[in-house]
Amino acid sequence: MGGKQLGFSDYEQTIAKKHTKRDNFLAELKSVVPWQALIELIKPCCPKMNKQGGRPPYPRPTMLRIRLIQQ
Repeated sequence: MGGKQLGFSDYEQTIAKKHTKRDNFLAELKSVVPWQALIELIKPCCPKMNKQGGRPPYPRPTMLRIRLIQQ
């Protein structure tokens, strides 16, 4: 009987997470937008890594999602 008893806060954090408007919006966006096709479409326009170094560019999927949500 060495099991740990869960408290109310443990229950709320693991099971009873309330879906916010943001969560619903992002879930709907994920199901509606063909992400992979759009990423392949913008691939030629994205910056490449520079041989001289410097800060690496953000990942394409991240930047695409940011731009879409901004618009």
